[in-house]
Amino acid sequence: MLSQRSFALETLVNGRPYALEVGANELLLDVLRNRLGLTATKLSCGIEICGACTVLLDGRPVSACCTLAWEARGRHVETAEGLAAAGRLHPLQRAFVDHFALQCGYCTPGMLMALRALLDEEPQPTEQQIRESLKGNICRCTGYQAIIKATLAAAETMSSAGGRV
Repeated sequence: MLSQRSFALETLVNGRPYALEVGANELLLDVLRNRLGLTATKLSCGIEICGACTVLLDGRPVSACCTLAWEARGRHVETAEGLAAAGRLHPLQRAFVDHFALQCGYCTPGMLMALRALLDEEPQPTEQQIRESLKGNICRCTGYQAIIKATLAAAETMSSAGGRV
């Protein structure tokens, strides 16, 4: 029996079903990192400003540091670990490598998730749309130009493949 301070959480994370009990105030970030071992999602600011903790919740970017775990009930969570399929990098990940957009890498998973959401919604984004989608992701290691070039390259690769990843 669940206490008043906990909830049954049944959710999909990177396509895999999970059922666990979470505390009423337990953050999605903590469940992903500490209970499921998905450590790509990072804690940085803790106040929904930096984007290091960005994950997709039903395809929409959210800050896992400010999202309560129980809010993911019956929903699909995608982390950077879920981007690669069948041992192959997602075109966005490959483009980050090819265009030197990784830098130190701390903010990279959050950026990848924000940009994945953009490319899902807008397969041929403009540079301005890319900049807009990254406004909630702070990186102190780069000037963002390599990230923009990588995103444009990924969009082209995905378009050439007919949207198949």
